[in-house]
Amino acid sequence: MTNSQRKILVTSALPYANGPIHLGHMLEYIQTDIWSRYQKLRGHECHYICADDAHGTPIMLKAQQMGITPEEMIAQVQKEHEQDFADFNIQFDNFHSTHSEENRELASDIYIKLRDNGYIKTKTISQLFDPEKEMFLPDRFVKGTCPKCKSEDQYGDNCDNCGATYSTTDLIKPYSVVSGATPVMKDSEHFFFDLPAFESMLGEWLSSGSLQPEIANKLREWFDQGLQQWDISRDAPYFGFEIPDQPGKFFYVWLDAPIGYMGSFKNLCDRRDDLNFDDFWSIDSKAEIYHFIGKDIVNFHGLFWPAMLHGAGIRKPNSVYAHGYVTVNGAKMSKSKGTFIKARTYLDNLNPEYLRYYYAAKLNSRVDDLDLNLEDFAQRVNSDLVGKLVNLASRTAGFISKRFDGKLAKINDTSLTEAFLAKQDTIAELYETREFGKAMREIMALADMANAYVADAAPWQLIKQEDKQEEAHQVCSNALNLFRILVTYLKPVLPKLAENVEGFLQVTLTWDNLDQDLAGHEIAKFKALMQRIEMKSIEAIIDASTENLQVTQTEVPKVEQVQTELEKEPLAPEISFDDFAKIDLRIALIAKAEHIEKANKLLRLELDLGGETKQVFAGIKSAYAPEDLIGKHTVMVANLAPRKMKFGESEGMVLAAGPGGKDIWILEPHAGAKPGMRVM
Repeated sequence: MTNSQRKILVTSALPYANGPIHLGHMLEYIQTDIWSRYQKLRGHECHYICADDAHGTPIMLKAQQMGITPEEMIAQVQKEHEQDFADFNIQFDNFHSTHSEENRELASDIYIKLRDNGYIKTKTISQLFDPEKEMFLPDRFVKGTCPKCKSEDQYGDNCDNCGATYSTTDLIKPYSVVSGATPVMKDSEHFFFDLPAFESMLGEWLSSGSLQPEIANKLREWFDQGLQQWDISRDAPYFGFEIPDQPGKFFYVWLDAPIGYMGSFKNLCDRRDDLNFDDFWSIDSKAEIYHFIGKDIVNFHGLFWPAMLHGAGIRKPNSVYAHGYVTVNGAKMSKSKGTFIKARTYLDNLNPEYLRYYYAAKLNSRVDDLDLNLEDFAQRVNSDLVGKLVNLASRTAGFISKRFDGKLAKINDTSLTEAFLAKQDTIAELYETREFGKAMREIMALADMANAYVADAAPWQLIKQEDKQEEAHQVCSNALNLFRILVTYLKPVLPKLAENVEGFLQVTLTWDNLDQDLAGHEIAKFKALMQRIEMKSIEAIIDASTENLQVTQTEVPKVEQVQTELEKEPLAPEISFDDFAKIDLRIALIAKAEHIEKANKLLRLELDLGGETKQVFAGIKSAYAPEDLIGKHTVMVANLAPRKMKFGESEGMVLAAGPGGKDIWILEPHAGAKPGMRVM
């Protein structure tokens, strides 16, 4: 691989300035940070910039609810975002805001160029209008009854219950989320970007290799439906930039958000004499520009953004790299289960480099979703980082300090060093192509080789023998040299560890000095570099993230469904509190789960109550596969009299709820629950 210096600008999507950063967001910033740190480690001129996305109706309304100005709110959120990123060791060269003078000037300039080039059209449209707040309502700020399934309290663009999509005007009994008033239709002149005018250019762009194949294929569906003009204006009141020469009309947030990349970079250039904005953004620039984004915003970055740039005479990015979503323990992040984890909650309990490594170990160049399995996370970090990497230094460095004046020997047998160095081009290519998971596997395979070498040589035995001192010195020096190479390879992923290792080895870790000869080099006394993850730390994170007594709409049957069922069937006879108190609810571990032959609804469960095991037949077959249940904790009625059934005796009942079919959920207790614990 050639290593002539490159000029690179890299960006992550801009976090929205109306809430905290969570671990789903962090995937993107960690991915981008690793890639940009790798480029810097190779000696390239690389600038990683970002900004808060600070405009739009949600921010305006949230600030009103808080009783502060939007400017005060976004300043407060930006401070929190910047602290979270800094504590996760995200190395931005600049973090700015879309609510900046640089962005205002660039957005206005690009709009005027598009307008003067004939790419801005006007059209009168009818929209729902809140007569009390005197504002037009975005789709998500209107609710009503779904026109298809008649479910109430559905958003203006789609129904959470039946999945139907529709126009806001199709809602039955619509109401404004902002004021509760019934919206009225009102006409307004809007400004549109003429996206269809760029159909030919965008067709070439999608075939240029600048997008991942699966993303390019997805975006081609827009051509099948026919490209439509894009509404880029919003009416006052709106928190954003006013459109030039159009009082009361504002740029839609997605018009100025991607221009925020340029605004943040211009802010950096204005503060540095060695950086020139046009060197990167002019139409004939030879610099490289890369956007890292989530797959949910590919239409803006893959169609609208390159068309806007082209229409304004500005160069396009070299590539747009999309990633998938983060799931936790195989499911969508959930506040009720404690798996909707804020960055700050994680940072309060665990080392950020653990998550950086785990994400790196699972990332590839595709658009796959990534599952943060918390048990696997702990096991992999403990095995790879503590057991393999840090252990290599911890079990050899002490001998260098105590027996050899802290100085490394000249290594006679360099075969292992040569094998490690022979992998540098492979690892470099994997970093470059965003195949981080494969890179981590290559590095850990080398760590296994180094640990096997130390185990076979057993310096702790050699050191006890007078005639084996030099051999022990050789083995420990060789191990620390291999450790140095491994940490250099991992420096983009584990920058803080690398910094501490640089202090310990008293060297600077760079790609160019991978083959450095450390014969006679003095090292500092070894200090512990990493601790094992204890499951209690993960349980603390889940506990801190769990919104008790608040479950999401998708996790329980809707109130109106329950109401309908109650109306069909009369209530059972009253029972006293004493009757209710007789029920013994216990935490149970599902030790075994299996299908029952010829049973349509039942699964056979073996429930461990902390020493006592009970067999229960549960009617949850439509919602769960047996393998999905094994190892889960649930709540059971432990003192229910055994009941003889066709398939055997059922010795209790598990608690579950839901309208039926796939929508049945067993009750899952908090992470710290132990089998046999009483619930009430």
